[in-house]
Amino acid sequence: MKTIHRLAAIILAVSCAAVAAPKKPGPPRYGMAVYSDLCIHQQSGEFGGRRVTVQRFAEVDTVIYEYTAGGLSWPIVADDVQIGPHGDKIIFTLQLEGEEKTLSGTLVEQGAALVLDGGHCGQPDTPARLNKVRDFGRNPPACKTCPLRKDVPPPEAPQSPQSPQAPVTPAA
Repeated sequence: MKTIHRLAAIILAVSCAAVAAPKKPGPPRYGMAVYSDLCIHQQSGEFGGRRVTVQRFAEVDTVIYEYTAGGLSWPIVADDVQIGPHGDKIIFTLQLEGEEKTLSGTLVEQGAALVLDGGHCGQPDTPARLNKVRDFGRNPPACKTCPLRKDVPPPEAPQSPQSPQAPVTPAA
């Protein structure tokens, strides 16, 4: 009877250690994950954003990339996919409109989001965050407006040369 209790205690301790072990930051070594920031523009009703599907097999990792240019593009299969040894970094090469483009990103929050380096909202220094899709039946949210560029000053109101501004007098 003591042997059974000792065996049960060992199994319980090993189970607790396995549950308490830190999780890897990226997607599992085998399987599929979809990351997306697809949204719908309120004025036009068209899609905006992009979707990245990461497939991990025993022999090879693949990436399928989709983006919008008015309508959703045909899926583009990446040529050269490299996922870091810890599963947290990803680099892949695409053929976009006859031009080769390399995209890179980081999987954050234990694989809950993919942050693509640069190019969001036409700003090369702004990363794009694509959340992991968990509910494939959910409608896409409404698109948010892009933030103003930091390197471009806001437009000033035009002044007509015929009507000079009146001087401002302090109120009494």
